[in-house]
Amino acid sequence: MSGRELIVRSGQVVALRLFDFANEIDLKRAETLSARRPEGAGARSRLVRTPAKAVAFGVAPLTLEFASVALDIGGARMDAAIGVRLYDFGIAALSLRLPARDLSWSHFTRLVNLTDHAVGPAAPADVWDRVLAKLRDLLGDALDHPTAVPLREDYLLAVVDAFDEPVTAEALQQRVDLVPLLAGEERPLSEGARRDLLRHRFSYYPDDLVAITWDRAFIYEPQQETDVADVLEMANAQLLEMRTYDEMLDAELPRMRDMAAAARRHTNFLAARRYARLARGLHSLVAEVSELAERVDNALQVTEDVYLARVYAAAMDLFRVPNVTAAVDRKLAIIRETYTALHDEAAGARAELLEIAILVLIVVEIVVSLLRA
Repeated sequence: MSGRELIVRSGQVVALRLFDFANEIDLKRAETLSARRPEGAGARSRLVRTPAKAVAFGVAPLTLEFASVALDIGGARMDAAIGVRLYDFGIAALSLRLPARDLSWSHFTRLVNLTDHAVGPAAPADVWDRVLAKLRDLLGDALDHPTAVPLREDYLLAVVDAFDEPVTAEALQQRVDLVPLLAGEERPLSEGARRDLLRHRFSYYPDDLVAITWDRAFIYEPQQETDVADVLEMANAQLLEMRTYDEMLDAELPRMRDMAAAARRHTNFLAARRYARLARGLHSLVAEVSELAERVDNALQVTEDVYLARVYAAAMDLFRVPNVTAAVDRKLAIIRETYTALHDEAAGARAELLEIAILVLIVVEIVVSLLRA
């Protein structure tokens, strides 16, 4: 790094925690309920810089603001603004935003890492649980089948709006070391590890920069636009929802096998009905998950904005969303095959039952004929 240490004039550290909150969230109902709060109604989110025809939410999420909360960050008391974004496919994205003003780059990096220790994945979940409880009380009947023990995803954003002097993205990378901030490590990393960590860097204008990793991102945005942060949050929301489907199907597959085995062990006259009932249940499950997965896939539509499309694609790849989606598709294929087999067995059982009935009728007719003779 060269030159004197840069000073972060204004910025923020944003800790995100996303929860699989419900099967679906009725955003119109949630908007009505939120209007009764002292803080006022929520607002539908949209991307600020990007034209709607270039990048748009499939269904615009609902953003709510809550009263700030005091946090202990490395022994110092700091007030964090609380934000919530609700997605119609059942995800609640909670954020804690800590302001950063007049901090040297090294102190800014330290604030990012201390925030992760205070409210990150390994920290006690008290503050998140309190916000989540408030949200449950607020939303009430806007939630369709609320999740008792929700899955979660964590992400950390380090955002700089301005340094103490104008600086280009190229000069910034020469003057600061992004690795300790992105890795959360104080010890030096190997050159290979550094290259891997800094692989996903993007700029649109000469004076903005985004660096993305699996669990953190650095955003330098002098225009104070939030589009990149919103896209990264959406990618995390899609990952979490696909993880939810994956775990649901993981639990469903053994139960499905047990039910199919139990149905096959009984060869009585109710076998056809049992096969058909089980097949209908599997068909409903496949239809439901397929519909929800398609909604998640279409949650953000990227068409003409090449820059955001690159950021979004890199995030989806880093978060391994395509891998989780492929796992869900494989499990759905297994269930479809089982459904087809059960449907065929039900049809076979009905045909067998019909043949038996015809044979019985023939025997009855023969017996009646003999008795009359």
